[in-house]
Amino acid sequence: MTQEKIDRINALARKSKTPAGLTEAEQAERQALRQEYIAEMRASLAAQLDNTVIQEPDGTRHRLTRRKN
Repeated sequence: MTQEKIDRINALARKSKTPAGLTEAEQAERQALRQEYIAEMRASLAAQLDNTVIQEPDGTRHRLTRRKN
């Protein structure tokens, strides 16, 4: 996510706290930007966990596996 998009999310958050609030279009834009941000954060966390290795006390190492749930 670009810094401009993050700045726009923050600007919309600040504007929503003012008495004027957000228009319908701005609310939709804020929701879309939030969803994009959350999707990118989840992807980043998943990538980090995919590269995580557990080292057992006996020195063996293994990667994390996903739960079947």
